[in-house]
Amino acid sequence: MLLSMTGYGSARYQSETLNLNVELRAVNNRYLKVTVRATEPYNRFEPEIEKLVRRCLRRGTVQVVIHAQRQLSAQDFPMNITALESYLDQVRGLCVERKLSIPDEVLLPGLLSLPGVVPEFADPAVDVTDDWPVLEQVVREAIDKLQSMRREEGRAMADELLQHREEIANRLQVIREQIPRVVESFRDRLYERVSQLLRDHDIALDQNDLIREVAVFAERCDIAEEVVRLASHLEQFKELIEASSRESPGRKLEFVTQEILREANTIGSKASDIEITRQTVEIKGALEKIRELVQNIE
Repeated sequence: MLLSMTGYGSARYQSETLNLNVELRAVNNRYLKVTVRATEPYNRFEPEIEKLVRRCLRRGTVQVVIHAQRQLSAQDFPMNITALESYLDQVRGLCVERKLSIPDEVLLPGLLSLPGVVPEFADPAVDVTDDWPVLEQVVREAIDKLQSMRREEGRAMADELLQHREEIANRLQVIREQIPRVVESFRDRLYERVSQLLRDHDIALDQNDLIREVAVFAERCDIAEEVVRLASHLEQFKELIEASSRESPGRKLEFVTQEILREANTIGSKASDIEITRQTVEIKGALEKIRELVQNIE
């Protein structure tokens, strides 16, 4: 089963007290890199969230963004009644001492701004540990959607890879059929050329010399072994794509692709034949398309 390294997944949760929105974006990377950005105070769960992602993904750059909003209540805005009453008693005493008549409703607005009466607002004093099970579930849902998208893209990529692989296999078959003709063509050209030269000087052609030269050429341009190895790599490539293993074979496909390219380069450099050279160029073109796809497979 192939998995694309690119994908997107999101999930939401909403209740009377808490709203959560989790988004995951993944792009290709040779290794796994996870970054988590969460609203305070839920950023304290970043290590746990990263662990959840790493259990499901093996390669790629994954960005996790968590927006959390808790509905505030009256308990989230406490007032220090003791401090307020202390200030009020002191002001009342001062008013009596100075023979001032000031109603409490006039005094209260000024007292509310004194230090310690109304503490500066901070995040509600809520133990967000209790929210972790909900947050974990939402993150898992987002991961599942991300994985679903990656599997869908992986299936499409598998079909395309098999098409390119089939093209290479067909061109390799053309090369395989062309191999005997290469030596025959060289033998005929060499015989005709040498015969013409010797005929001009009234010298007979020694068949042993001709056979020796053809044998040397045949050995120098023999690509049978490379063709066999390339065919074997193509079979392995197909098996990796069609395997039902839960682990995506991205790294293995990269290695096999490199080996196919190595054999294709050797065939192209050894074969002294225009048709084989042309087929090799086409094989390399298909391999370049495969390489681009494989780099995006987990």
